[in-house]
Amino acid sequence: MDLRKLKTLIDLVAESDIAELEVTEGESKVRIVKSSAMPQNQVVMMPSQGMAPQFAAPAAPAAAAPAAAAVAAAAEPTGHVVKSPMVGTFYRSSSPGAAAFIEVGQSVKEGDTLCIIEAMKLLNEIDADKSGTITQILVENGQPVEYGQPLFVIG
Repeated sequence: MDLRKLKTLIDLVAESDIAELEVTEGESKVRIVKSSAMPQNQVVMMPSQGMAPQFAAPAAPAAAAPAAAAVAAAAEPTGHVVKSPMVGTFYRSSSPGAAAFIEVGQSVKEGDTLCIIEAMKLLNEIDADKSGTITQILVENGQPVEYGQPLFVIG
């Protein structure tokens, strides 16, 4: 199932009065359960017929979204922020033993590769959308990232 479809389903459940949603597409099955007692919703791809679990991502409850946005806005650094275009795992280099694509203080040009985000076994290169100097790297290598999460600050 496409990550965009999952994000849309999570948003629909969060914004509606639906308590539970289950979608089956081919051999993939997604179940989203919303509970006010839990601090967050959870989406899990259920394994079927020998398939390994492929995706699990938390979604913030709709009531906490404005408060989280206010905290994020207050903590957001100055300069151009490069944000994650997808949910996945953040990697600073192309392989475990390789040098990082960029370091703090390094100059980058628009189009230079900054990192890789692995999403559903696909490696996606994230390029700089602005030229400048890297002033901050906001994510640790191997850390999971969310859609729209700040990754780098370009000064």
